[in-house]
Parts: sequence; C-alpha cells; structure tokens
Amino acid sequence: MIQTKKLNQNLHKTLSKGRVAISQPAACPEISLHLFDPKVLEGPLSHDEAQAVVAEPAYWSFCWASGQVLAKYILLHPQYVKDKVVVDVGSGSGIVAIAATLAGARLVYACDIDEDALDAVKVNSLQNGVSIQTIKSLDEVVEKIDLITAADVLYDRDNFSLLNLFSELAPQVLLADSRVRTLPVDHYLLQTTMEARTWPDLNEFEEFNQVRIYVSVQ
Repeated sequence: MIQTKKLNQNLHKTLSKGRVAISQPAACPEISLHLFDPKVLEGPLSHDEAQAVVAEPAYWSFCWASGQVLAKYILLHPQYVKDKVVVDVGSGSGIVAIAATLAGARLVYACDIDEDALDAVKVNSLQNGVSIQTIKSLDEVVEKIDLITAADVLYDRDNFSLLNLFSELAPQVLLADSRVRTLPVDHYLLQTTMEARTWPDLNEFEEFNQVRIYVSVQ
C-alpha cells in the first residue's frame, strides 16, 4: 500500500486525478504492472487528455507497445537472457527487465534517467516476485554486460547514437521499436514484426502499433 501511494504521488505530477492499478498488458499478460488507471477519468482517455499525457507523460505509468512485444519475445526466446547479465535501457514500467529475470537472466539492471520510473520498477518487480537492480546511468554497471535490451528509445533522432553505443558496451543487443521504419545503421537485423497497443490504450496512430524486433550483429 505504501509503495502504491508513492507511485500515485509520482503520477500526480502530470495527472492530478491520476492513480495506478494493477493490470496485465494485453500483449504480455504474464506480467502484472502498476499502471495508470483510466477509470479515474470515467471512461477512455479523450483525445485532449491523451495529447496531454503524450506532451508531458509519466512514461512509466503506461506500458508501451514495444515494451510489451520485447518482453513477450524474451519470454518466448529465453536463450537470449539465460544466465546472462542484462541491462534494460529506458526501462519505464520495467516490463522488459521483469521478463528477462523471469526468463532466467543471472542479473538484471533496469536503467532509466527518470527516478519515478525506477520507483515503478521497484514496485513492479516486487509484484512479480523478482529482484532487479535499478540505475540511472550505464556507468553504474560494474559487471561485464552480456546483453542490452531497449524498447522505443529512438523516438528522438538524437538517440540514434545509442545504437552504436549499445553495440560497443555489449556483445548482443535486443531492440524493439515502433517509431522508426528503417534503422540508420546496418549492424542490426530485423527478427520479426508484431502488433501491440499501448496499455492502457492511448489511441495512437496504427503505424505505432507495429513493433519491429532487431538483434545486433558483430
């Protein structure tokens, strides 16, 4: 209860009437998360409300399409994370980090510059009975990184440089993205495309519901 109260306090920074509730994202129902509860708005998010959320979002309080797809992909392909040190960058709600732990990773770091997101990861990891280390910077990882995961971190073109940085820091990278149709580098191979919607649904353009999964190649 105390933990949920903390998340609600964090959510009020952007949505004064906001609160979280436990739910299972449609594309990865194996994982339960404390996410924004649309019932407080007495119905679905209106267009104006959705725009306000997108303009100043509490990213961690929504489970974005790419995070759901990448989490599901990891659960279906545990060989990517089994017995490895995994760092999930831009962790948000923590769904990908949680999936990596459930799939058998030896150690998982959730990295996010938003301290509110790290609060959410801590609460959500407890909800799913797993242990995850939270960090604000990749510099805080002391172990050798085996795998970096990242979902929807390319929403800003300035973040394209992360594609090379990830490959320099880890021998393998799993990337999910619904915003960029073609990556600006050639050392990531498209593995599959899956469909998912942000949970709770923000009524985004259909094109943002198509999530592409890439794996890096050396």
